[in-house]
Amino acid sequence: MALIKFPTKTVNSDVVNPYVNNIFDNLFNDSFITDRLVTRVPAVNIAETEQAFKIELAAPGLQKSDFKINVDKNLISIGVEKKDEQAVEEKLYSKREFSYTSFSRSFTLPETVDYNSIEAAYTDGVLIVSVGKKEDAIVAKRLIEVR
Repeated sequence: MALIKFPTKTVNSDVVNPYVNNIFDNLFNDSFITDRLVTRVPAVNIAETEQAFKIELAAPGLQKSDFKINVDKNLISIGVEKKDEQAVEEKLYSKREFSYTSFSRSFTLPETVDYNSIEAAYTDGVLIVSVGKKEDAIVAKRLIEVR
C-alpha cells in the first residue's frame, strides 16, 4: 500500500494576478459564511442521578410555549418551531424580515423510566427535562457492616 501526500495549498501559476486564488480561498473558507450553512442544533447535557435522568438543552431566546416535547414508546423528542415576521415600512418601499427557528432532538429512553414522572422547566435559556426512574430501578444504598 502506497501513501501519497497531496499538497495542502494549490500553487498559483497565474502570472497576471497571483492573489486571485488566495482571495477566493479566504472567501469560501470564511467562518462567517460557513457558520450560516451549517445546521444548528442546541447543545445537550444528559446526566443521571439516583432518582432521575436530566436532559439539559441550551436554547436561549425562546419561550416556554415554543417547545414541543413528545414521548412515543421509548423515544423522547424535543422540538421547536418558531416563526417571527417583522414588517417595516419606510418611504416608498417595504422591508420584511423573516426569522425562523426550528430544531428537533430525539433521545432513546431506557426501560427503567417512569413515564408518569416526566417534567420540564425552562429558565435562563436552558430547558431542563427530568425523566424519573421506576421505584424498582432506584438502588437503595445502605451501609454494610463488616463483622
